[in-house]
Amino acid sequence: MTDAELIAAARGAAEHSYSPYSEYSVGAALLFDDDAVITGTNIENASYGLALCAETVAVAKAMADGRRGGLTAVAVTGPADKGDGAPITPCGRCRQVLNELAQLGGTDPDIHCVGVGENGADTVKTVKLSALLPAAFGPANLG
Repeated sequence: MTDAELIAAARGAAEHSYSPYSEYSVGAALLFDDDAVITGTNIENASYGLALCAETVAVAKAMADGRRGGLTAVAVTGPADKGDGAPITPCGRCRQVLNELAQLGGTDPDIHCVGVGENGADTVKTVKLSALLPAAFGPANLG
């Protein structure tokens, strides 16, 4: 799967966002070493603190399907009509949740952070998860 296809999967997931309060739809797509892609979108709640981020939803779906590791890449997209168009990155909670899945398989996945430029084209910043969450705490710290 190409990076562009992974980003397209994240954009497709964002179409199912439930974000009536922020109106900020986010999509995430997780790529695994067997080429499987699992997507998620943000789900808000009237009790704001109970909202779920797209990355957390995707990781929960993957783990519910029995996946433990094998994470090679992640794409995260935001809405084209919000913010300054800069690439968005996973929040701190999502970085930790992604790290848990990555550490289970001993991977350091690429995170494709996607925004929308002035011409409507994707602007992508790719960074390793370890750069987004240095000195991460995870399963290896407990055993």
